[in-house]
Amino acid sequence: MIERLPAFAVLLSGLALVGCGYHTAGSATHIPANVRTIAVPIFATHAQAYHTEVALTQAVVRELNTRTRYRVLASGESGADAVLSGTILTQTSVPLTYDSTTGETSSYLVTITVKVVLTAHDGRVLYQNDALSYREQYQSTQDLSGFIREDPPAVQRLARDFAQALVSDMLESF
Repeated sequence: MIERLPAFAVLLSGLALVGCGYHTAGSATHIPANVRTIAVPIFATHAQAYHTEVALTQAVVRELNTRTRYRVLASGESGADAVLSGTILTQTSVPLTYDSTTGETSSYLVTITVKVVLTAHDGRVLYQNDALSYREQYQSTQDLSGFIREDPPAVQRLARDFAQALVSDMLESF
């Protein structure tokens, strides 16, 4: 009886892992196995911001290429098994902190909300999120001689984080 106790403990811990939803990365994907290629057209935008849609699209393509087995096609190519389309719904930049001596804004918060849909070539929706929202802080400068705009790097950081979260959610959505 005592010899069987370790084997029983291993079996019981294995069942506990199965019961809690434990799995390896990529094994819980809800995208059908027959999807091998994904087209990613440039995201549409309803925001009044310069090139944010390009930054988000490029970040998503880069993330799909580095983290998944899917072959990413240019938006003009036909024959993709699925199409990942996105629309930037809003992009805001609001003051976050102020310089106490001048009363001017010293940092801003950029917030972007995006609708994303992955559609199979037969029209079935494989993944959809109507309001992915991401934020990034950036510093402003009052020194106009050495002025460097910080909002484009903030949008690049935000695009990278957005792409990582989007691809993870698409692959691992519980």
